Amino acid sequence: MSEFEPGRPLVLRGGTVLPMTDGRAVLDGADVLIEGDRITAVGPGLPVPDGTAEIDASGGIVMPGMIDTHRHMWQTAMRGYGADWTLTQYFVWYYLEHGKRFRPEDVHAGNLLAAIEAVDAGVTTVVDWSHGLQTPGHADAAVDALRSVPGRYVLAYGNIQAPPAEWTATPEFRDLAGRLAGGDMLGFQVAFDVLGDPSFPERPAFEAARDLGVPVTTHAGVWGATSDEGIRQMHDNGFMTPETVYVHAASLSADSYHRIAATGGSISVSTESEQSAGQGYPPTWTLRTHGIPVSLSMDTSVWWSGDLFSAMRATLGADRSRMHLEAHGNGDTVTHCSLRADQVVDWATRGGARALGRDDLGTLEPGKKADVVLIKNDHSPVSFPVLNPYGHVAFQAQRGDVHTVVVNGRVVKHDHRLVGVDLAAARREAEATVEYLRGSMGEEAWAAGMNPDIPETKILDNPYTYTDYRSDATRTA
Repeated sequence: MSEFEPGRPLVLRGGTVLPMTDGRAVLDGADVLIEGDRITAVGPGLPVPDGTAEIDASGGIVMPGMIDTHRHMWQTAMRGYGADWTLTQYFVWYYLEHGKRFRPEDVHAGNLLAAIEAVDAGVTTVVDWSHGLQTPGHADAAVDALRSVPGRYVLAYGNIQAPPAEWTATPEFRDLAGRLAGGDMLGFQVAFDVLGDPSFPERPAFEAARDLGVPVTTHAGVWGATSDEGIRQMHDNGFMTPETVYVHAASLSADSYHRIAATGGSISVSTESEQSAGQGYPPTWTLRTHGIPVSLSMDTSVWWSGDLFSAMRATLGADRSRMHLEAHGNGDTVTHCSLRADQVVDWATRGGARALGRDDLGTLEPGKKADVVLIKNDHSPVSFPVLNPYGHVAFQAQRGDVHTVVVNGRVVKHDHRLVGVDLAAARREAEATVEYLRGSMGEEAWAAGMNPDIPETKILDNPYTYTDYRSDATRTA
């Protein structure tokens, strides 16, 4: 019998446990017992069944697996390529010029690498905001990649190269939605944006999602692309639901935030993205005043990191910076932080579970799914002392400190090494995609693409090609 054979009970012993339940408890020297795909007990000195595998968690922090509610996984083979892009340049490269080059195998390469890097960083659930699915073959490739890596995923199906009303009406889309909707290890959402075009061309896509009983995730409040008008259209037509996830929502009015709050939706904040690309100021500082549920996300590795430690750190920094800036503008001084470290750890775990409607994820409690992360690094001087565990997770820890990751009761990383993952194969796929893109674009275009020129188009108003709608919401028409 191997040490972590599937089905064998597992206990993490003697760690500092953050169960992420109400009250933000900290359990010192506690154990977490896993049997099958569930947590069966949490507490000190737990009795365990005979033959239980044991992991020494002493000196470490045990927490729920983190949940990323918005990541364009298909773009990961181009890691770091767009480090200096603005959002407009991203739109030019992917929406208008080179996004159509991606073949199904390139989507597979990106999804495979993204799924592996997520698990490695303790992100046990990822929403694959997959808006590069130009054909059913691309969708099949995305699904195959996700199924090959031992994590939990949600395929958010999208296609930036065609009207949402068109691709949501295809039998292939409806068949895939029917097979994945409500799935445990691989679920389903519909991913498209609402531009504010008075003709509301996105209506049929909303109706398809409603008919299929699947949630919609949408980039809302993105400066220059989606505005309050799109939120108004969704609200007036009854398409804002508690399951709707609004990504970024960084440049909306108070009226739009009121509509989101009133209809029970949640917002996926990608702080590294918003503060760098230009969707708007990372909005947690105002979302908190409206009581809107928050989850965290990384957006894309074309620019940024692929771990939620970075997301938590960036979110605390941006929120607190705004708080100080507002106070200084009024001649005041902030004496106590309104956003605390435990809150962003909650957003990275339980907040993601809430956004996905998964009350079986996000906390360490008996009966919950066994998605568990141990942060422990005996070789790092930053691993001790652990005085404020929530602050340690948010400001001190990093992916290299992720010692053990358990997904659905299965150990997928242990002693800082991935288990059952062929990283060499993922490298070969990523390298093949890069070679293909460089070859098809040509070296001059490839190099220029890292800081592309902006064509004389409607790009500052709307990057989508399925409508001629232009907006004066963000600049003089």
